Amino acid sequence: MSTLSDLVNAQGRSSEADIEWLHRLAGDGQLLADLAFADIVIWVPTADDAFIAVAHTRPSGAATLFYRDIVGDRVRPQWRTQVRDAFQGGKIVDSASPDWFEETPTRVRAVPIMRARQGETAVAIGVLTRHTNLGETRTPSRQQITFNDCADDLFGMIASGEFPDLSAPTSPRRGAPRASDGLIRLDVDGVTTFASPNALSAFNRLGFEDELEGESLVEVVTELLPDNRQFDESLPVVVAGRAPWRADLEARGVTVSLRTIPLRDYGNRIGAIVLCRDVTEIRHQEQELITKDATIREIHHRVKNNLQTVASLLRIQARRSHSDEAREALTQAMRRVSAIAVVHDTLSEGLAQNVDFDNVFDRALKLIAEVAAAPTTRAQTRTTGRFGTLPSEYATPLALALTELVTNAVEHGLAGKEGEVEIIADRTAERLEVTVRDNGVGLPEGQVGRGLGTQIVRTLIQGELGGTIDWHTATGSGTEVTIEIPLRYIDRERA
Repeated sequence: MSTLSDLVNAQGRSSEADIEWLHRLAGDGQLLADLAFADIVIWVPTADDAFIAVAHTRPSGAATLFYRDIVGDRVRPQWRTQVRDAFQGGKIVDSASPDWFEETPTRVRAVPIMRARQGETAVAIGVLTRHTNLGETRTPSRQQITFNDCADDLFGMIASGEFPDLSAPTSPRRGAPRASDGLIRLDVDGVTTFASPNALSAFNRLGFEDELEGESLVEVVTELLPDNRQFDESLPVVVAGRAPWRADLEARGVTVSLRTIPLRDYGNRIGAIVLCRDVTEIRHQEQELITKDATIREIHHRVKNNLQTVASLLRIQARRSHSDEAREALTQAMRRVSAIAVVHDTLSEGLAQNVDFDNVFDRALKLIAEVAAAPTTRAQTRTTGRFGTLPSEYATPLALALTELVTNAVEHGLAGKEGEVEIIADRTAERLEVTVRDNGVGLPEGQVGRGLGTQIVRTLIQGELGGTIDWHTATGSGTEVTIEIPLRYIDRERA
């Protein structure tokens, strides 16, 4: 399905600022639908002076009219005149009589979506329609009347270019309050004129035992806040109803998330809507995740330190060894441990379990060049292409395998001479191909070493990464090793 941006851009009549405005309005589509107990549809004009639906939200507390998605559909003939009049006149247009939609009586309201431009009069960039199902009409409760009044206030702000408010924060935290979670209506002085049962329950859990209606929300919150405890700096502005902001209120081990929407009538503040939701469990889960992430990061840091200690011990032991064979074995073990430590060092720097492998391999390559080269060998290393980001379970075996291959190229391919080792990375959506090429003495075609290093590389690439590896003599001289690792397994694991 096309996105809002795609549908609007296809009409060629809206700017980027218009699209951003429509996105912000569509982001509050659920709030409008729940307050109005009706379907909310956003329309934009087309090149042939018709209208096309770019967003649709169904109410969560009432029956929907549109069982099939209408996004991408052109406006129906019975609504076209009403929508066009609202767009051209810049005024809210209500249907004169009930409109029938698929044998269901409905009431339609067309609201021009006005965008205020700096230094200019607000202009219409689209139309919002409210489709109310009259087939299940019953005597409205006080809550429904208040919700509808709040919806009408917001529709008026949309028609005057005062909603959505671009100064309001975007991308709310998990557990953002909705109308059904709890709604408080404030007057211009910040006094509660209505509190839904869910809102009252949330404040009861915080420790407030009286009725909210008739009380100043600022004074109520002040009484609830524990002494000598820090609180969200934006909280006073939020509970006063003066700014379109969000804040958390914490008391007695309970956390309530608040969102305020100031209400205006052509620039004059007339009150505010405060949405509230008990998010105690959600915030508790978030804190547990943060704690676990910090613990994992600390574990990686300690593992890195322990591996570096082991590498240092192996280096000391190698220097004191009188046997060339033992010294060589200890040096190789030290190098392998150090390569693994580099990956854990990268993981300890952040909370994510993915690593920038280009950074990891650059650090490992410096270590290889210093350790592997003999006094009579001058090896230059060069990396081409990018490895990209890899999960830690892929980064560790790949770093160790490449360490072995580059070491073999330096120690055996370039032994006693000057040469170059080139590492070429070629990554696509499906695979990662790495070529390690040197211009050394090469090896007989089809003959691959049988040492421990070769066995380690095979085990890591084929066994742990599910890839393939091929050794062959490069054109002219030298050895070329090609590794191919399928990346589709990474996508499956993430899914």
